[in-house]
Amino acid sequence: MFTGIIKEVGKVRNIKDLNGSKEMVIACDLARQVEVDQSISINGVCHTATAVNDDSFTVQSVEETLRKTNIGALAVEDLVNLEPSLHPEQLLDGHLVQGHVDATGEITAIEQEGTDWLFTISFDEQFKDLIVGRGSIAIDGISLTVANEKETTFTVAIIPYTYEHTNLQNRQPGDAVNLEFDILGKYVVRYLKNRES
Repeated sequence: MFTGIIKEVGKVRNIKDLNGSKEMVIACDLARQVEVDQSISINGVCHTATAVNDDSFTVQSVEETLRKTNIGALAVEDLVNLEPSLHPEQLLDGHLVQGHVDATGEITAIEQEGTDWLFTISFDEQFKDLIVGRGSIAIDGISLTVANEKETTFTVAIIPYTYEHTNLQNRQPGDAVNLEFDILGKYVVRYLKNRES
C-alpha cells in the first residue's frame, strides 16, 4: 500500500530481458532505505526489490505488468517516480494507492497556468464512472485531484513542487501514463452494478 507521495525520481540504469519479463536496475538515493523483498512503487506500479546496493535496487516485471502499464516502454536513462511502501505509523498525506494500475491514459495537452501546470489526459470510456471531479486519482504513482472531467478526458492541476519533484517535468503530449482510480470509488461502482443485476 502507498500514499501517492513521491519520495524520489530515480533513473533506469539497466534493463535485462528475461524471456518475456524484464529485470530493471533503478539508480536512486532511496536505495539505502530499501530492503530485499520490500515493496516499492515505480511509476505507480508495485514491484518487489530482488537486490539492493548503496545506490540502486533491482526489480523484475512480469509480462502482465509490461502489457498493462507503461513499465514495458521504459528505456535506460528514463526517469521514474519512486515511493516505498506505507508503514503503519506513517501519515497518510495523499490517498490510499495500491500500486495496482487499472489502465494507461495518454497525455493530450500540457498547459502552464500561472505557476501551475494543467495536464489533460485521455482514457478509455469504460472507466468514466471511476473519475469524479475533485476526486482522487494516481497518475504514474502521484496522488492528484481531478480538476474537471469530460466523457473520455480529465484534467489535473500540478503545483510547482510536484512538477519539479516528479517525472512530470519530462512528460510530453502523447506519453502514456499509468492510472489507478480511487479504491473506494471502485468498490462503490462495483456494488451499484451488482445491485442492478
